[in-house]
Amino acid sequence: MMPLKAAVIGVGAMGRNHARVYADLPQVELVAVADVNPQVANEVARRYGGRAYSDYERLLDQERPDVVSLAVPTVDHCAMALEILRRGIHLLIEKPLAYTLDEGRQIIAAAQAQGVCLMVGHIERFNPAIIALREHLSAETAGRVFQLDARRQGPFPARVRDVGVVIDLAVHDVDIMRYITGSEVVRVYSETERRIHSSHEDLLTATLRLSDGIIGTLTTNWLTPTKIRELYVTGERGMFRVDYLTQDLYFYENATADGADWETLRVLRGVSEGRMIRYAIAKREPLRGELESFVAAVAQGGPPPVSGQDGLKAIELAQALVTSGLEHRVVSL
Repeated sequence: MMPLKAAVIGVGAMGRNHARVYADLPQVELVAVADVNPQVANEVARRYGGRAYSDYERLLDQERPDVVSLAVPTVDHCAMALEILRRGIHLLIEKPLAYTLDEGRQIIAAAQAQGVCLMVGHIERFNPAIIALREHLSAETAGRVFQLDARRQGPFPARVRDVGVVIDLAVHDVDIMRYITGSEVVRVYSETERRIHSSHEDLLTATLRLSDGIIGTLTTNWLTPTKIRELYVTGERGMFRVDYLTQDLYFYENATADGADWETLRVLRGVSEGRMIRYAIAKREPLRGELESFVAAVAQGGPPPVSGQDGLKAIELAQALVTSGLEHRVVSL
């Protein structure tokens, strides 16, 4: 099979990594990159191959790539995605899918009309620790799940100008909550603040209720001097802890649950500390897994692992969190 011709539009902090991975995939040829900053485009092209463009439409017309990664500011997603899809090119669009729900629906409709693959870059789904966690939850290692607690904090990223911390960071965690549980969020309540960021919220504390009764909590900000990326999953038989940064997965057993059902435990003393298990997980770059999955979906004609509808749902949840914080009320979905 001939290698797929790939291009990356927007080669800043994230896009240059797309170029790097494409250049290393055996079934792909990186033919071009584009950026509004010609110096950046030239630098990335020299390093990873392909031709450099400052005009992305010129790239599309001259190079005619089979697949494109779009890694530009969120406000530009819709207009640029529609130009890519109009040409019948398969598209991976960095999260979030779009700036608004309406724009997201336009992108999905355009991909369906052209019959091309549309995938959204929710990269945390490809973290080996999250993949292992989902497998353990499916196997009911923790028993019935009661609570999800996501903590995503760190310093303000200079690259972000068009969205707040909810769209930039919390959107990861609401997507992962849906992904690992298979349940939908039915209502949210959040408190948001704007402490340093001049135009958008930079702090979020939120509570979510899922359709199967699980309670989720989010602690997200751009105000913490050190980067924290953790997820805790508490269930009948113990608690999982995921460290996204180190790709580690731990399980803290509830010793009291050994050999007993939960109804019995309710009339006893509750929970007690048991073994701590650190699972052996093969470390792997999530972006490589993401792009390999995208390329495989294009080559085989199958559905992408993160669909446009997944991306749209993440936007809906993020907007509900923003609305709740601004209007100080519970938002039902």
